[in-house]
Amino acid sequence: MSTRLKNLRAALSKNELDAMLVSTPENRRYVSGFTGSWGYLFITAKGAVLATDFRYVEQAGKQAPDFTVQRIGGSADWLVNLASELGARRIGFESGNMTVATHATYAKSFEKAGGIKRELVSTSGIVEKLRAYKDANELKLIERACDITDGAIEQVRKAIKPGMTEAQVAWDLEKAMRERGAEGLSFDIIVGAGPNGAMAHHRAGDTVIKKGEPIVIDMGCMYKGYASDLTRTLFIGKPDAKFRKVYDTVLEAQLKAEDEVRAGMTGEQADAIARKIIEAAGHGDDFGHSLGHGVGLEVHENPRVGPKSDDVLEDSMVFTIEPGIYLSGWGGVRIEDMGVLENGRARILNTASKGDVV
Repeated sequence: MSTRLKNLRAALSKNELDAMLVSTPENRRYVSGFTGSWGYLFITAKGAVLATDFRYVEQAGKQAPDFTVQRIGGSADWLVNLASELGARRIGFESGNMTVATHATYAKSFEKAGGIKRELVSTSGIVEKLRAYKDANELKLIERACDITDGAIEQVRKAIKPGMTEAQVAWDLEKAMRERGAEGLSFDIIVGAGPNGAMAHHRAGDTVIKKGEPIVIDMGCMYKGYASDLTRTLFIGKPDAKFRKVYDTVLEAQLKAEDEVRAGMTGEQADAIARKIIEAAGHGDDFGHSLGHGVGLEVHENPRVGPKSDDVLEDSMVFTIEPGIYLSGWGGVRIEDMGVLENGRARILNTASKGDVV
């Protein structure tokens, strides 16, 4: 955590801030190690305070040894006092997490206190950009989450039969992941049978799986705070020519992107590797989402890997590679792996079979 504090302090200096008020749960956990559901980090060049209520004081002391733990209640005076004690005038806050009402409360408290003028400065993405680079321990946890997901899909795919519902398959997948050590899901499992597969984020429901239809399965788990994300497209019975053509196009696009993505590319350049293949096959308009996204403490985080993304991909970043084609009234095909950039190239973290026939 000391390295993360050091990096955040460097970012504060770059952004001309005296302090940072961290309230986003994932950012709070990343910087301090604290996993409680409520609290703030107040960080300056020399100070690091974790402010929380009576429920989490003991937990915070154990999980965040690099921080001074301060118990706070309903009053906003604690922030005014800390800013005064640590000499902070320009205080960055996470605009994507703080409500307008909370901001107004703190601003009013500063105004009421008088004296030296203190300013709450809106910021976005400061900690999130640091989180894009995974250290060795984070990568180990992500790899374990991927292993759990791989094992679950390999087990459940063998048992999928016509007559089962999407919801039954989703439950079998969740149960298999939890039995392998998952602490929860990273998102609601997607099982899109037949035409439902044309909806990229269709949720598993009561639709009955039929022979002769594709099934899009998108799943992931949480392991010790870190997420996985995997998609496989299966076919019940013998694939017809249309499925074979669409599936092979998506697989070619995915494998090429996995092979050719390089450190130094932008997210847009990486996306273009796969998109060109899908466009050449006549399905450019049927690939409506980005090639991928970062994965870590959240299942969707930096870097962005898609059209118009100027995020530069660098070593130690983890992200998905998931091209897809979606045809209304027929279904869809998406194939997704997670990879980490090492020595300039992608090392794929998933081992689950890409065979499509059940």
